[in-house]
Amino acid sequence: MEKIIIEGGQRLHGKIAASGAKNAALPILFATLLAPGTHRLSNMPELADVSSTLSLLGRMGCPSLGGSTTKIDTSRVVFNEAPYDVVRKMRASVLVLGPLLAREGEAHVSLPGGCAIGVRPIDEHLRGLEALGCEFDLSGGVIHGKTAGLRGAVIHMNSPSVTGTENILMAAVLAEGISVIHNAAREPEVVDLGNFLISLGANIEGLGSSTLTVHGVARLTPASRPYRILPDRIETGTYLAAAAITGGHVTITNTDPSLLTSVLETFTEMGCEITTTNDSITISSNEIKPVFVKTEPYPGFPTDMQAQILALCTLADGRSSIEETIFENRFMHVPELARMGAQIETSGRNATVQGAEKLEGASVMASDLRASAALVIAGLAAEGLTQVLRVYHLDRGYEHLVEKFRTLGANIARVDEEIYDEALLLDAIHGEHG
Repeated sequence: MEKIIIEGGQRLHGKIAASGAKNAALPILFATLLAPGTHRLSNMPELADVSSTLSLLGRMGCPSLGGSTTKIDTSRVVFNEAPYDVVRKMRASVLVLGPLLAREGEAHVSLPGGCAIGVRPIDEHLRGLEALGCEFDLSGGVIHGKTAGLRGAVIHMNSPSVTGTENILMAAVLAEGISVIHNAAREPEVVDLGNFLISLGANIEGLGSSTLTVHGVARLTPASRPYRILPDRIETGTYLAAAAITGGHVTITNTDPSLLTSVLETFTEMGCEITTTNDSITISSNEIKPVFVKTEPYPGFPTDMQAQILALCTLADGRSSIEETIFENRFMHVPELARMGAQIETSGRNATVQGAEKLEGASVMASDLRASAALVIAGLAAEGLTQVLRVYHLDRGYEHLVEKFRTLGANIARVDEEIYDEALLLDAIHGEHG
């Protein structure tokens, strides 16, 4: 096991490139099952979740060659099962359900794992797929699904579940007839999946809106050229928050400002100066102002940026309020931030943050992916040494995080969890810089 250690107090300066979006890459990888043959996907991030997905697809009989441009051969599906030992590592593995049912007519998928941030039922997935002609039996922690043939349907989603929309969409593209998905998720990652499916020959209308119309086709075929995964808006926002909390000046390249409108508006409200080009965002920060943030489905403020903004609020000049409307258990980072001197009160889905004069380094433990990022952000601004444990969460969603922060001048390193001596830890940090 490893941990991240940070000697705080350095202003971040410089330029880094955003990676491909994890939340787009995973459904697109599963969608390759719908078009037998060889697929090439560029701007693929190097992440634990991507490796887990490729491993799962490999066990099904679809070999791959990973890397920035990933090549995967879905010519054969040998097994239509996603076992628990693979699925438990990430919740997104449930996205194999729709493609397997559409292609094989049968699927056996263990109930998914992932971050412990609250109850995330798959009812929307199953209801939508049942409307398309699937039957399910849940036993022994496994979803057993089968269909004699998918047919178009009108589906009204109770909530705009992102993965629910994606699973239903992937099945609908090969259903006979027309499907209409009402109250569909509008997130950019859903749009990217839709555009990938269109590159395979799918007929989809309404991407980016809450109503998707899918004209089923008989078959899909791999695209002739690599499909490029869109930039990761959450990774981009995370580095912007880190720059802001350290009073830095940072440019993120290879990104898309249009995907972060609500996030950039929040940074502006907090006193940051934001400038953009078509594919870059530059942030400068001095004094941090308090803010009110309410998480909402896209195009509202993303729940995946809540923890990072809350960390930024811990040093704001005044009282901030955060309302979390998506997940009921997403303030697990608050007690850890309190160990660093943050002044935060929570009540249900609401958090009130009184900006402190300073944060102090401490040993903290990450509970989920975005909470991990929030603790690193706080550590960058804290006085003294911060140690972040359970960094495997970060590996799921941030490509080369330590290296990117080092590029921006942060005193940060990754070391064995069993190293406790402060002198050795500081040597590791400064040794990383050469």
